Amino acid sequence: MRKVLAILLLLSSLALSANAQAPELKFIADTLVVQADGTYEADPDLATMNFHIFSQEKELKKAYAEATQSMQRISTLAASNGLKKEDVSTGALTVAPIYEGDRKKRARSYYVQGEIVLHVHDFSKIGSILDGSVEDGVADFRSLEYSLADEETAKKQAVAEAMRRAIGRASIAVEQKGQKLGSLRYMSLDVQQLFGVAQLQSFSGATETVDVSAEHNGGLFDRRKLAAPPPPPPPSPQKITIKASVQCAFQIE
Repeated sequence: MRKVLAILLLLSSLALSANAQAPELKFIADTLVVQADGTYEADPDLATMNFHIFSQEKELKKAYAEATQSMQRISTLAASNGLKKEDVSTGALTVAPIYEGDRKKRARSYYVQGEIVLHVHDFSKIGSILDGSVEDGVADFRSLEYSLADEETAKKQAVAEAMRRAIGRASIAVEQKGQKLGSLRYMSLDVQQLFGVAQLQSFSGATETVDVSAEHNGGLFDRRKLAAPPPPPPPSPQKITIKASVQCAFQIE
């Protein structure tokens, strides 16, 4: 009798377990999973130019003043080429003492540096900005990058295309069986990084050597400036492509 009761309890437990899993099995049976990609391509409309500001002098006040003037000259150069105030971003100037091996740890000079970034919308101004920065010897040009001013709108366009393709493929698939596409039950989305961004990096616009030997007539910090090399031509902006991938699970009616 106990064996029969145990068997009945086991069968009852298996039946309850099957009923509990039934909705999940039905969900899988009535669902269509589709994956699709979408892309959006556009010409860049924003160029970002990065300049490194620097100055090294025996006196801190003089080094800081030279770096400040260099940053101001870049800002003036940008304004003369039609850039607005909001298109110019300046970072804080930092100071680093140079000890030159002095045992008493007294600073023999001070190095002041900073960064200024220009956001250029008229690409025809890039060449004149590069030429002006080299001619004045005001800074080191570090990088040029082309991008989109409104990346979010471009990403939405790519996502919209991916969703249109996913819905279209799912609709065609269920129509072959005489069924209809129902509501969206699940979706995952991935938007990849921008592609096709042209960059120009690490161009030194001003070169300077400092001789700290006392043997020279100028004494300590005898400064000799070398001729700045001609700026390279800015790279041609390439098409920018954004890719979005979606995976959707639709209910089948």
